[in-house]
Amino acid sequence: MRQGMKFLHTLSSCGLLGALVAYTLVLWKAPQASVTQYADMREVISLICRFVLVPSLGISLVTGLLAMLVHRTYQQKRWAWAKAVLGLSMFESTLAVTQSKAVEAAGFAARIAQGGDQTTAKALLAETLTSEWNVLFALTALCFAQTALGIWRPRLEFRRQSSSPA
Repeated sequence: MRQGMKFLHTLSSCGLLGALVAYTLVLWKAPQASVTQYADMREVISLICRFVLVPSLGISLVTGLLAMLVHRTYQQKRWAWAKAVLGLSMFESTLAVTQSKAVEAAGFAARIAQGGDQTTAKALLAETLTSEWNVLFALTALCFAQTALGIWRPRLEFRRQSSSPA
């Protein structure tokens, strides 16, 4: 049971990091010269989120929390609780922000394609893309922080001041 939890957690963490890298590469390098190309790029990002990012994150979160149940000693370790809090915040951020930014950007692209107020739509799209990059970097940083906590397992204890007079 313990080995299975560890294997699933590690595998899903690899999928999570891979999905974030793929998302970044598509957003950075995909052709966006036309509205059709932009819509295709958004579809690829949506597929990455739907089939790799969110499932990997969900499996990683669930197996991490189950590992805390299976390994009673993890419940006493602050690094494990820090990982749990980071995992929950990453899950919430991914669902609430990344997915909504992709949908919002696709909506702005559709407005541009339909020939609406293009100046306003382009400005909103640029603002959305900047925000999306920021969220992507923050999620990647959280992912690396969780990986570091899992590998090095720092004590995360407060240093006690000696109460004896000098």
